[in-house]
Amino acid sequence: MKIYIMTDQEGVAGVLNSVDYAHLESRYYELAKTLLTGEVNAAIEGFFAAGATEITVADGHGNGSIHQLQLDPRAELMRGWPRGYPYEMDRSYQFVAWVGQHAMSRTEYAHLAHTGSMAKFEYTVNGVAVGEFGQLALCASELGVRSIFGSGDKAFCIEAAALVPGIETVAVKRGTTPGRGDECDAKQYAARNTSAIHMHPERARRAIREGAERALRRAQTESFGLIPLKPPFEMIKEYRATETRPKATLRGTHPTSVIALFNSIPIDPPPPAP
Repeated sequence: MKIYIMTDQEGVAGVLNSVDYAHLESRYYELAKTLLTGEVNAAIEGFFAAGATEITVADGHGNGSIHQLQLDPRAELMRGWPRGYPYEMDRSYQFVAWVGQHAMSRTEYAHLAHTGSMAKFEYTVNGVAVGEFGQLALCASELGVRSIFGSGDKAFCIEAAALVPGIETVAVKRGTTPGRGDECDAKQYAARNTSAIHMHPERARRAIREGAERALRRAQTESFGLIPLKPPFEMIKEYRATETRPKATLRGTHPTSVIALFNSIPIDPPPPAP
């Protein structure tokens, strides 16, 4: 059984904020890499215990956040996706999982919530709000790859279960900031949702290992993990105001493929005319 693991950093237990942990210049960036890699290794252990035969780990955070020397040697590391969505996932994978995932933008009681960046307000597909998790899960469903496991903050776990009924989730921290932050520009939004209560990393890893093993054993006997897709597809991307750009909206449609739709819309709107 071949498994694709998408990773991010903001949903990891012990990653306390973006400024100190999430960027190359952050003072605890190397610690954040160790924390993430520990959680990924826990998922790998659980999946292999349940019968996985091949695992690819996609390093999906910013400039990269997997510690190469600490990664379980049974897994392969992927970085870079020149063809865009679905990030080099293909039909050879049976299952996809997420580790270190955060909730999408505008999520209440989330920790470090965003969709791609703090400048994004909301993405929707056929009227349903989707974040980074939802976009890849939709792509996976188009390929027939089942979404079976995700770990991150509690708000992400609620988001994942709503989009993919039956998915196994493990919450390793919970945000404590109420409200959706709709009044914020990008800079204000980045500063507002930094409060959370975290599991100890060792406890988080134990829970992830158990959850990953449980997810794969369930997937072998239960039918879950595919999102029903109903073409045609329409995507709307809304952006917060930044210091250099006002609010903006991008739209796109595709008659048959959500993957083609995602790849047809620019990541960001063009800069304002001088």
